[in-house]
Amino acid sequence: MNKPAQITPTLIATEQSWMEGEAIRQLKHGANLPGMVRAAGLPDLHPGKGIPVGAAFLSKDIIYPHLVGNDIGCGMGLWMSEKSAHSFKLDRSVKKLHGFEQPWDGDSAGELERADLPPDLWPYALGTIGSGNHFAEFQAVQDILSPEVFDDLKLDKRQVYLLVHSGSRGLGESILRRHIDKYKGGGLTEGTEDFDNYITRHDMAVNWGVLNREIIATRFCEALDLKAKRRLDVCHNSVTPHQNGWLHRKGAAPADKGLVMIPGSRGTLSYLVRPKLENADIALHSLAHGAGRKWKRSDAKARLSHKFKVSDLTRTDLGGRVICEDKALIYEEAPQSYKDIGQVMSDLESLDLVDIIASFRPLITYKTRRR
Repeated sequence: MNKPAQITPTLIATEQSWMEGEAIRQLKHGANLPGMVRAAGLPDLHPGKGIPVGAAFLSKDIIYPHLVGNDIGCGMGLWMSEKSAHSFKLDRSVKKLHGFEQPWDGDSAGELERADLPPDLWPYALGTIGSGNHFAEFQAVQDILSPEVFDDLKLDKRQVYLLVHSGSRGLGESILRRHIDKYKGGGLTEGTEDFDNYITRHDMAVNWGVLNREIIATRFCEALDLKAKRRLDVCHNSVTPHQNGWLHRKGAAPADKGLVMIPGSRGTLSYLVRPKLENADIALHSLAHGAGRKWKRSDAKARLSHKFKVSDLTRTDLGGRVICEDKALIYEEAPQSYKDIGQVMSDLESLDLVDIIASFRPLITYKTRRR
């Protein structure tokens, strides 16, 4: 019997972009799982735990939960506050930002019911950021590249913004673990009970992630006595119906859900973009979700600790402050550990996938305090 033809994934990057060989290998492996139709790697592509981050996979009649990963529903939410950046006091604000590792003391059950979720669905983690690359970051507008669009969106260049990156916390982990325990890396066939059960739990985790980002934003704004309105929220870890199949996104922002915020690192700019739908199919209607890691977490501290003290990393070249009291994490998440966000954005522009509306600079990046 002849072997099925190999699927060659599309790499959404220019020749100037560096891609790690292991990331390419993982992308090709995912592209050739049974039932796969297409795959694409974005400019922020980098290796993950057996699967690449910064990738999209389109399958027919089957889904692969491990391609979505454990942080189902992870995404970015952007809020515009009523506080002017000019009057935002960095050091004073840093002192007020604490206690977010503790459970939220609000009405978790009520908020879950408001989001059409069971009132006992992972309530104690609501409003918490989590570890790894998750963060809450106050930002200011740096440059406006499309003034007409910026104004049409009713954005204000003078105000402080809050970008929240978090997901479904332990809920998503529990959903993936249940699948792995039974199927390991195997897929779920459409029409089966286990398929339907996974999709139901997956969709709950996605909605939980949206609510979590909302409560995180509420907690941070209340700490600084700010009022703010959400301007966008996009999920970059999910599996959704697409072109009569199923589109898996792992660290890939949707290009078919409106505006997208693409952050760099705590020491670089973030970019607000409008996807160009006429070209979106070449990248499976997906975009980079950030800069993408350049170094493994296990390598970051060894590479940087002889050059920088922890205190050196609490301020950025752009004048921002960094709150991260985990000594390993502050090195792991250092700007040097990430790819060049400027190159990522250049790739997306060169391939005519986005219009950049504005750039934002970090004011305060919150990772974690000691409990």
